[in-house]
Amino acid sequence: MAKGENSWHSSAQVARLVRQCLAEGFSVEIDGLGTFLPDVQRGFRFQSRQRPKVFVAYVQEDAAAAERLFEDLEASGFDPWLDRRKLLPGQNWPRSIEEAIGISDFFLACFSRGSVKKKGGFQAEIRYALDCTQHVPLDQIFLIPARLDDCRVPARIQRETQYIDLFPDWDGGFRRILTAMRRQWSRRPAA
Repeated sequence: MAKGENSWHSSAQVARLVRQCLAEGFSVEIDGLGTFLPDVQRGFRFQSRQRPKVFVAYVQEDAAAAERLFEDLEASGFDPWLDRRKLLPGQNWPRSIEEAIGISDFFLACFSRGSVKKKGGFQAEIRYALDCTQHVPLDQIFLIPARLDDCRVPARIQRETQYIDLFPDWDGGFRRILTAMRRQWSRRPAA
């Protein structure tokens, strides 16, 4: 099978799967694009993505704080991405995470005493987000470092980016994050 035929075959499989889910009454979200929703009269309707997407990076030890951020962001009108909420069984998670970071409007990095010392996925996500910032205009906000406790933010990030503390006043820190993201989102040109 030629390369073009293979991608057409994959696209046809995805289209069949989307149609099947819609026929069974399920909605289908495609990250970065929008959601196909069942519609009795037309079969389906498409709702384009309108909420800013926020990737939440954390280490497993800080999962409770990441979940709280997810809930608070969603309640505030954002579209948060959290691995434990968005990854599906069998998905290639490193590739899915890079894709989610790449299509996100904001990258919220949760720093803690544990995360700054731990090797692994969190550090890789931070490095990939830093690579993504190379393509963002200098006056735009993308990477938002948030401290969960009195930890030291990595020197490279501290040198270039203002961080916010979510301790001892979670609500106050979260309001500042919202203000920064809403201000930035309102300045972005319409797609």
